[in-house]
Amino acid sequence: MDEAYMPRELAIFFAKSYDKSQAEGAERAEKAMEKIRVLIADDHPVLREGMRQILEKEPDLEVVDMAGDGEEAVRLAEESSPDVVLMDIVMPRLSGIEATRGIKKVIPSTAVLPLTAYDDERYVVGLLEAGAAGYLLKNATSREIIEAIRTVHSGESVLHPAATARLLSMALHSQTQAPLPKAEAPLTERELEILKLAARGMGNKEIAMELGISVPTVKAHLVNIFNRMGVGSRTEAVLQALRKGWVKMDTIAPGTSPSSKASAH
Repeated sequence: MDEAYMPRELAIFFAKSYDKSQAEGAERAEKAMEKIRVLIADDHPVLREGMRQILEKEPDLEVVDMAGDGEEAVRLAEESSPDVVLMDIVMPRLSGIEATRGIKKVIPSTAVLPLTAYDDERYVVGLLEAGAAGYLLKNATSREIIEAIRTVHSGESVLHPAATARLLSMALHSQTQAPLPKAEAPLTERELEILKLAARGMGNKEIAMELGISVPTVKAHLVNIFNRMGVGSRTEAVLQALRKGWVKMDTIAPGTSPSSKASAH
């Protein structure tokens, strides 16, 4: 082969490799900067606007719409397909629980995060049955709300780990929904293993440590789980798995997780 020809070919090869590397780096940076799209549903205009200003100060959050009642929340969610809906529970025309159920019916992948003044277990079970990814009390700080939005967007739940198993057990035995027909789980053995650990209240980092895998691998498995089950949060996935018999309550030990709540990332 001509020696003068080789350097030119190598130069072209390395130039193409550099361009490809630059393009891949730009794509990764773009994905990293993708914002979490949030819909705020609250019947108080001042509270809606105040929450919008708080959220939009965060570089990774974007408020795509605001609703003043439950019916409007469902309609706007269907139109804008937000990643997360921050939902006030007490609203006119349609309650937050009913609106949550309506949103999850038309956009299963959207995570709904309710704000409530009540933390009675039976009330919380109603939220979980409607498809909520957990809940926040109305006295939560703005920082807690921001972190909770990031948490549910990552597929985790905003529930105290010590209460997770108890709440899921109550939801499982609730009379409002009949047990689902027994069916073979459309999940791999590893995905079922991760789902069982999630049912014990473990966050992504704890699951990764337990199984000796990376956090990104756990997140990838959870994305596959949600897609295959047609849900938008681990709470929904676990509850559905329990009702279908893929996960047994006796495999979930209350208070297993040492953390006070699921980690955000």
